[in-house]
Amino acid sequence: MSKVYEPEGEGLSYLSHARYGKDKVRVFRVVRDGAWHNVVEYNVTALVEGDIDVSYTKADNSVVVATDSIKNITYYLAKTSPHVLHPERFALHLGTHLVSKYAHLKKAFITIEQLRWQRIPIQQGEGQDATPHSHAFYRDGDDKRTVEAEIDASAGKDQIVARVTSGVRDLLVLKTTGSAFESFVRDEYTTLVEVNDRIFSTSIDLTYRFAPLRIPAPADGEGKVFDLALSPEQAKGTPWDGDSVVAAARGITLEVFAIDESASVQATLYKMAQRIVAEYPHITSVTYNLPNKHYVPVDMKYIGLDNMSPPKAEVFVPLSAPSGLISATVSRK
Repeated sequence: MSKVYEPEGEGLSYLSHARYGKDKVRVFRVVRDGAWHNVVEYNVTALVEGDIDVSYTKADNSVVVATDSIKNITYYLAKTSPHVLHPERFALHLGTHLVSKYAHLKKAFITIEQLRWQRIPIQQGEGQDATPHSHAFYRDGDDKRTVEAEIDASAGKDQIVARVTSGVRDLLVLKTTGSAFESFVRDEYTTLVEVNDRIFSTSIDLTYRFAPLRIPAPADGEGKVFDLALSPEQAKGTPWDGDSVVAAARGITLEVFAIDESASVQATLYKMAQRIVAEYPHITSVTYNLPNKHYVPVDMKYIGLDNMSPPKAEVFVPLSAPSGLISATVSRK
């Protein structure tokens, strides 16, 4: 029999934090309503915390809900949950089930990344508007919808609180004018030329945090059955209304980006975030990460062409690195 390793210095350290679960659970779900089909595709991470210390410190697996079981629970709810088409609601259902079913688990952390699928428009006849196909889809962009939900049952299984952060990632945008960058610090290290007209492009990462949401104790005691039973007015602007909130936040972001006469990435970012906070009272903070996508005009003076001054700059070299990275969080007072 092999010898069990006994570490030295047992009294010099302690387990200060532990969390585990299943990562990269890929889910594709078809919801059929007669001939009309709806689809979602998710990448799910489900992690848990609780009274699990002995699995680390005493090699006692009796407190471990296997990560394979957590994966199976995710697929079970993907099949049975009425909320599967709505990522915020599905995250709340999955997390509530985990902390309700297992008495020793106190918190669940659910992360969902939703990939885009859009219905293919079908032309019905000359001069008629296209109509969306009932069961054929295409990917209309690389941006992803994101949800991070912490379901906290530390105060008791009948006092669950959810903290949800949602957003959009990898939303690539570009405009060819309406952006400047001038009057920045100039010293011995400065080589950047001031410009009053330039290409502005970035890959937008947006997250917005909702106010905490109280989750009632599940009627079945385990959370297999889950509903907040909110009226439309009560749900408006909360995580339960996540579909309309993300559509509005995405729309605000694109609109402000397009129409703002940008003095800097920082200034445009602030206007985007301010507007989301102003229009959605259940959102407590908004964070943007905006990496610059640089387009540098090609110098053609060597053949007598002006391609450098803003009105004449028409041919550019896209540069992926190095790039500026502008980020900020705007919070409600």
